[in-house]
Amino acid sequence: MSAREVLGLVGTALGGLIGWTETPPPADPASVRALLAEAGVPPGESLEEQVRTFQERAGLEPDGVAGPRTVHQLARYSQVALR
Repeated sequence: MSAREVLGLVGTALGGLIGWTETPPPADPASVRALLAEAGVPPGESLEEQVRTFQERAGLEPDGVAGPRTVHQLARYSQVALR
C-alpha cells in the first residue's frame, strides 16, 4: 500500500469518527497546494509555511503538517470558495 493510500484511509477513518462524510482529497503536495490556492492562502516560501498559515486561519494547531484534519478543512474551505 502506498503512502497516499494510507493517508486516504486514515483521513476517511478520521473523518467518519468526527462526522465528516466527504472523502478527503489525496494529501500529495500538488493537491495540497491546489487546495491552499482555492482556500485563498497566498504562496509562501514553503509548503509547510503555507499549511501553517491556513491552520492558523482555520483554528487548527499550526504545526505545518497537512494531516487528515487539515486536508479535510482545506477541502471544505475550497468547496465554499468555489461556490
